[in-house]
Amino acid sequence: MNLSPLLEAVADAEVDEGYGPVAVEVPSSSWGTAVRLARDELGCDWFDFLSAVDEPEALVVVCHLARREPFGHLLLRTRLSREEPVVESVGDAYAGATWHERETAEMFGVRFVGAAGEPLELEPLLLPPGFTGHPLRKDFALQARLDRPWPGARDRGPR
Repeated sequence: MNLSPLLEAVADAEVDEGYGPVAVEVPSSSWGTAVRLARDELGCDWFDFLSAVDEPEALVVVCHLARREPFGHLLLRTRLSREEPVVESVGDAYAGATWHERETAEMFGVRFVGAAGEPLELEPLLLPPGFTGHPLRKDFALQARLDRPWPGARDRGPR
C-alpha cells in the first residue's frame, strides 16, 4: 500500500502547539508499516505510548510517537473490528512497545500478530491468572455492579 498520504498528512498539517499532535488514521492492514515509516522517514525516534479506545462501532488502537530534533509529535490511529480486533505488533520497531501491547491485549482484547501474521503469545501483565474478559471494554460487566445495586439506579421516589 502507498503510505505517501501519511507523509503528506504530516507535512501539510497545521500544527497548533496548544492543541496536541497531528493525528493520522491508517488502515489496520498498514499499521506496522505506518509506524515504521514514522520512525524511519519522519524521524519519530521516541515511542510514548500505545493503547486502545473502545468506541461504539470499533476498537481504535492509538500510538503516540515523537521526534526530538526538531521537536514534533504524531498520533497514529487504526480502527479494528470489535469481533476480531487483530493488528500487527510494532514491538520490533520500538523498545518498550511490547509492554504496551501486552496491556492493550489484556485490557481490551486486541490480538497482536507478527509481520508474517503469526499470533504472538503475550504474557499476562496486570490481571490475575485465570481472569476472563477484558475490563476496559464497555461491554465488560464489573463484578461490583453485579453483586450490589448501582447507586445511580436507585428509585428515589416522589419528591
